[in-house]
Amino acid sequence: MTKYRLQVVVFVLTAFMLGCNEFMVVGVISDIAKSFDMSIAIVGYLVTAFALVYAVSTPFITIFTSQYNRFKVLLTLMVVFIIGNTLGALASNYAILIVSRVMTAMVAGSIISLIMTFATTIAPMNKRAGLISWLYSGFSIASIIGIPIGTTISTNYGWRNAFWLVSVVAIMTFIALIFILPRDTKQVKSTLLGQLTLLKDSRIYVGVFAILGSAAAIYGYYTYIRPILTDTLGFSLGMLNILLFALGITSIIGNQLSGRIADKSGITKMPQIFIFEMFLLLIMPFALNLKSTGLIVLLVVGVVTSLLGAPMQVHFLGVAEKDYPQSLVLASSLSSIFFNFGISLGSATAAALLGIIGLQNISFIAFGYALLTFVLLVVLNKILKRNPVRESH
Repeated sequence: MTKYRLQVVVFVLTAFMLGCNEFMVVGVISDIAKSFDMSIAIVGYLVTAFALVYAVSTPFITIFTSQYNRFKVLLTLMVVFIIGNTLGALASNYAILIVSRVMTAMVAGSIISLIMTFATTIAPMNKRAGLISWLYSGFSIASIIGIPIGTTISTNYGWRNAFWLVSVVAIMTFIALIFILPRDTKQVKSTLLGQLTLLKDSRIYVGVFAILGSAAAIYGYYTYIRPILTDTLGFSLGMLNILLFALGITSIIGNQLSGRIADKSGITKMPQIFIFEMFLLLIMPFALNLKSTGLIVLLVVGVVTSLLGAPMQVHFLGVAEKDYPQSLVLASSLSSIFFNFGISLGSATAAALLGIIGLQNISFIAFGYALLTFVLLVVLNKILKRNPVRESH
């Protein structure tokens, strides 16, 4: 295996580890709720809290640490992550679990933005979109392997052991990063205001709000995917892991297609894709009346909702690399920052309205956010016609 391929594998493993930590709570919400004698709606705020802290802290930590050696910063953040996740395994009450989620959320965004930056540094231009799509796939692989395994461990041995598993993977990843990361990479240092100049570009700020809207659309229903599958569609707990595996497969398919879209048409085709997504979200409540139709719609939505990631990430990196090189690490983090703002918004909206509209109709919330994203993508494409992103070679 060449050094580049080994680096790619470890980068994807890092994304997988972060994905397990962030998303496995979705699969163990019911068990945590029983453990602490709380409602799933309250425990669902673990998703909201993680995403909100992730989104708020990532730009500050990313900007503050940009003046230091990236290799040393990344390893330091990994240590904090391992400690925070392990605290979750040891949590004796809901408050300690919240502290654990806050600790991991504070550093997770900066970890993935640094991984994206290292990936941009080592990848040839013609392989960049493919590598980014695989990094996104790392999160999807977490939903395929990590979440079902975590759910199985939680169901049979207790949810704390699911956290222990993530800590083991994180330690393995930490050791691998020590050996495969370049010690020194070219860095353009800048002041705080100099880095934030990137956010004044309409090609950036319209794009980040589109990311926020797309994430809110996904988590307008996905926060409660387990009760949707078991309570609304009536699948057994024995089938749950198989279904989560299938949904994870659709996400990987979507991420790989996302990389191809990034290579070819970029984000110009995304408004049409979101029209299809809105249609699926509108018919979902009716499709959920039957197991077969409900599952088909959930699987297709799983593909479609993953298509924006790579094109938008390549877009952000392209703008920064050419016009704002001092903000490259910040640009690498924008997708994850605003995706998590979107997760927080979508999951909070769903939690607030769940008792009013019911679980079966929860995709109507997602439709509203998808419509907002569609409008923003139309606007962004008009901006890009006037001010296109020039490719770097």
